[in-house]
Amino acid sequence: MSNTFGKIFRLTSFGESHGVAVGGVIDGCPAGIILDNEFIQNELNRRRPGQSSISTPRKELDKVEFLSGIFNGKTTGQPIGFLVKNEQQRSGDYEHLKTLYRPSHADYTYQQKYGIRDYRGGGRSSARETIARVVAGAIAKLVLKQKGIEIFAYTSQIGNISLPNSALDLSLENIESNIVRCPNSVVAQQMIELVEVVRAEGDSIGGIVSCCIKNMPIGIGEPVFDKLSARLAYAMLSINAAKGFEYGLGFEGVNQKGSEQNDSFILNEHQKVQTRTNNSGGIQGGLSNGEDVYFRVAFKPTATISKKQTTVTTDGEMVELKAYGRHDPCVVPRAVPIVEAMAAITVLDLILIAQKDSLNDC
Repeated sequence: MSNTFGKIFRLTSFGESHGVAVGGVIDGCPAGIILDNEFIQNELNRRRPGQSSISTPRKELDKVEFLSGIFNGKTTGQPIGFLVKNEQQRSGDYEHLKTLYRPSHADYTYQQKYGIRDYRGGGRSSARETIARVVAGAIAKLVLKQKGIEIFAYTSQIGNISLPNSALDLSLENIESNIVRCPNSVVAQQMIELVEVVRAEGDSIGGIVSCCIKNMPIGIGEPVFDKLSARLAYAMLSINAAKGFEYGLGFEGVNQKGSEQNDSFILNEHQKVQTRTNNSGGIQGGLSNGEDVYFRVAFKPTATISKKQTTVTTDGEMVELKAYGRHDPCVVPRAVPIVEAMAAITVLDLILIAQKDSLNDC
């Protein structure tokens, strides 16, 4: 089982959704970074359950406790250990699922692979594991901030409600102004209404998280298998419920000719090379080109719904399942900080690799 992500800045996560705690160990964090505990906790608050009327009602404070690697408020360069205790598991809610394989969950595949599974909320396959990613991502953001790099993710689509094509021109400071984390207030309200209708039906809905990385240095990424685009795809598709990844124009670009899609090079007012357009999404040849990096991640509808579904028991009997418990009707708003976190971890790791491989300070 692979529980470690990254090559220099590495996160190893541990814990189950209904265990005592979830947490992680971060290796390779540069020394001397001032840890802003309020910022880190706020990042966790953005991910935590029970934060709005359209998220799971499970109430968890998700208070992070650091165990090592920090002295006088600064990182020491040693492994950073941390944990977040589970406080409201209510494992009894899952007793009726003990002998059932939930549709589109990891129950069946985990059982077949390991011969045992934790039916209490999915155990290790639960999205509660992403707590460790958000903590590590917050620390990575603090390091990247020193280099002027900022990462903004937002909800760009829920169901059939989506932002217009001019989304890249949106005011990103409005992302946290509503519970779906969509920077357009009119579209956000439409999304909220759709999620509420779907929840009332006992169903769920998916959507898309878009992400923009600003002030990227040129040349970040490692040919040929650790391209920036490849590493971002690997990171994003490791997130629970993620079903697709595209950067730049992505699949939309197949409708264009090369003359329409190519990013022409120009000299800006400072006589520096840049591109006239950014259809490449800030990545060319797998390396950052100095323009904003932007990509999108598609998330499926939450698998647990209260509508009746057909399934099979561990004894091989076909039955009808009507699940109950505390679940998100749409995971997309809570996925926003997770996408940012994985982007931050990926970018910092590749920057540290670039510094190791070159005498130039990236």
